[in-house]
Formats: sequence, structure tokens, C-alpha cells
Amino acid sequence: MLQYRKLPLVVKIFTALLSLWLLSLVSLLNSKWTPAFKLHYDWLEYTDDGSPESECNCSSILEGDQEALDKAKVLTITREFQKRVKIPNEYYVNATKDCKIFIKNRKYITFPLSKEEEDFPLAYSMIVHHKVQNFERLLRAIYAPQNFYCIHVDKKAEPSVFNAILAITSCFPNVFLVSQSVDVVYAGWPRVQADLNCMADLYNTSKRWKYFLNLCGQDFPLKTNLEMVRMLKLLNGGNSMESENMPPEKKWRVTNAHQIVDGKIQAKGEAKSPSPFNLPIMSGNAYFVASRGYIHSVLHDKRIQVLIEWMKDTYSPDEAIWATIQRIPGVPGSTRPNRKYDVSDINALARLVKWQWHEGSQDSLDALYPVCHGNHVRAICVYGAGDLQWLLENHHFFANKFDTDTDPIAIYCLERYLRKKALAQLE
Repeated sequence: MLQYRKLPLVVKIFTALLSLWLLSLVSLLNSKWTPAFKLHYDWLEYTDDGSPESECNCSSILEGDQEALDKAKVLTITREFQKRVKIPNEYYVNATKDCKIFIKNRKYITFPLSKEEEDFPLAYSMIVHHKVQNFERLLRAIYAPQNFYCIHVDKKAEPSVFNAILAITSCFPNVFLVSQSVDVVYAGWPRVQADLNCMADLYNTSKRWKYFLNLCGQDFPLKTNLEMVRMLKLLNGGNSMESENMPPEKKWRVTNAHQIVDGKIQAKGEAKSPSPFNLPIMSGNAYFVASRGYIHSVLHDKRIQVLIEWMKDTYSPDEAIWATIQRIPGVPGSTRPNRKYDVSDINALARLVKWQWHEGSQDSLDALYPVCHGNHVRAICVYGAGDLQWLLENHHFFANKFDTDTDPIAIYCLERYLRKKALAQLE
């Protein structure tokens, strides 16, 4: 005690403050979640910041409340709302001149939310050609600093689109533009090549990531990063994708040769040779979830390199090649070609799409899902706010299509739901 009295006043004050800090720290560690601790993450919460969509009640919309859905529907067709909700491409170029402010204002998550997620990085290939606002909100929804993101911007995209996406990606060390972009053609080989180029870039960028997921700019997640990580761990190295026997009505796609003329794919008028190694060509989907081992095989397995060359003049090869590789013996996570191992798009994890011809009322025996509450583009439902309750009941990682031009409230409510759920894990 006598020695303490002799200490200088500054040292005494410092000692007292240190003691108070240690007591506060002990109290914090003994409590699951204190208000002081929670304040550290408040800036990541999506709040009612005066945005046009904030007039809607997202909680009621997610519960399927008809009054809330009707209000949202009326709001989306209001001219003033449509004008206020659109963000021009130039905004992103200007806003990202100060990346620190952009990341803070847009509330990007800049640290792993858990050790489990930090130890299980994911790799994303994102194919984009327009709608920068959609892309940026998708990136924000799935962004985590431990993950890796390769962005392929279509060579024929408008300069304003490319410049905006380049500006956004420049703000993140783990988000980058593909090293070699291509001119994507609907139902043509370049669509596959875009993903292959991103695969190679991601594979060479880091050895840490565990799974690969590919997206387009109008996808949006239905799960948090943690939920996806835990579901992927349950695959135990397996892959998840649509892979079924090729139906008779689609066989022409792979038995007739095709070519690209003036930016469109058309038949050559000649038959193709049989598939290499007598591989059964399967029917599948352009979007899938695959282990790092599967991606290694795609890039280095000589059998698959031969298959790739054979596939280049087929119609819509993106809906056959991944499904076929999934059934090749020796590919990590693959399954046997036997039809017992067939997986439909409904059962795969990757993506939930509502096709117009499979919609119907709840009492319909033929309908796969309820009627679309938005609109249709090429027979695919562009989701509206009324689809959210059904979407969140499903197991899929992502859903397609969303569009801020037709129903921004659907994305607004979904991103708020996911952010709240992601931050709740910190409690």
C-alpha cells in the first residue's frame, strides 16, 4: 500500500483505468451478448434509411400478408417510385472513388462472421452483361472477405456497364475481373468458356477455397454464407447439380453440329460423331455447386479435355457438359451413370427457377410450384415480392430471376432478411 501511495498520479490513473477495462472485459466475456458489444456490429444492419422500398413492411411480406403484398405491388408500378429506385451506372464509378466510404455506406461485411466460415472459403464465378444495380446488390449479399469472386463481363456489354463493374471490383482484394473475357452467345459454347476462364483464374488464385459456385447477374441468395457452408460440409466432398438422362426431345442438341453465325447459334446441317469414350451425355443445368476436386478434373483431366472439344459445336452445351462430367468415373464427387443417381433441378442445391409451364395452383397434381407473382422472361419467372415466402421454404442456395427494374422490393426484403439472419449468429 505504501509503495502504491508513492507512485506518480499519472500511473495511478492509468492503473485504475486498466482495472476498469479488465472488469468490463470479464463482464463482456461472461455475457452472451451485451448492448456495448452489439454496437460494434450495428453499422452492418440494414435500417430504414429513407430508400423508396422502405415504405413496405418486409416482415409482413415475408409472411405472405396479402395487404402488405398489395401495397408493394401498387408501389412498384408508381412512376415516382420507379424513378427514385433506379441507380445509374455512373453512380458506382463515382461512389467507388473512395472505396473505404463506399464499403461502409453500402454495409459490406468486412470480416468473417465465424471461424467456421473463415476456414471454409468459397469461390464464385459471376457472369454479367447488364443491370449493374442487380450485380452490386448480389455481390453485397454474398460478399465475405475469406471468399473469392471472379467476374466475367460480356465482351459486348455497354462501356458504362464494364466501367461500373470494374470500379466496384477494384475496391476488394478478393474480387477480380476474369483474365480473359469472351463474347457470350445464348445457347452457344462461349457461355461455357466464360465459366471455364473464371474456374482457371479462381483455381490459380488460391488453394484455400473448398467449393465452386457459378452465378449470373440476376441470381440472388436464399441462404446466408454460414448456412451454405454447413450444407456444403454435409456433401462430404460431393457435388450438387442437375444430372439426368437426356430426354428424347433434347437429343438433337448433341447429335447435330452447330455453329455461331453473326452472334447467333444455328445448325450446320450435319450429324456429330459419337461422344468420346462412349460417355453418356446427360441433361443438366448451367449452374451448379462443385468441389475443388471436381474443378481440378475439369481443368486437368485429359478425358474431360477431349469431351470439351467435342461439346463445342453442340447446342446449349452449358446444359449438358457439367451434368455429363458429374457421371464420369474417377471425377471427385461424381456419381455413377445409372439413372438411380439422377438428380433433378428441384433436388439439386444450386438454383431455384420457376418455369412457366410447371406453375399451377396448390391443388394441381401436375404443378411443381405456385404461380409466379412477378412476370415472365423467356418462360422464366422474374420474382415478385409475393414469391418470397415460397422461395424461403426451399433448400436451394440461390434463385433466378430477380430484377430491380421490375420488382426491387423482392430484393430489398430478401437482402434485409438474410443480413438480419447472418448477424443473428453473432449473438
